[in-house]
Amino acid sequence: MLLILSLFTTSAFAQAQTAANANPMLQFLPLVAVFVLFYFLMLRPQKKKMEEEQVMLSALQKGDEVYTKSGFIGTIYGLTDKVVTLEATEGVKFKVLRSQVGGLLKNILEEKKS
Repeated sequence: MLLILSLFTTSAFAQAQTAANANPMLQFLPLVAVFVLFYFLMLRPQKKKMEEEQVMLSALQKGDEVYTKSGFIGTIYGLTDKVVTLEATEGVKFKVLRSQVGGLLKNILEEKKS
């Protein structure tokens, strides 16, 4: 019994010494790996999607058929830097913030066909 107990204490003492002598930079390696993984799986795709949305919003023109993030569909009747005037049907116009335009209607219809 004493022999088994001495094996455990010797093993624990050896592990404590190797942990103390280990390179402290290796202890941060898993944290760095998680951050790099988080960047490539979450932050980078989100940034790319935001850039594509900004390009789409800056390319809007009068006459484009668009949908809003709230689900309205209309044709662009007028544009300013921050506001888009949409015409739902002839004579029915409403204004939305430019940032609330979800995209071009033709893009969403093309996706459903394929």
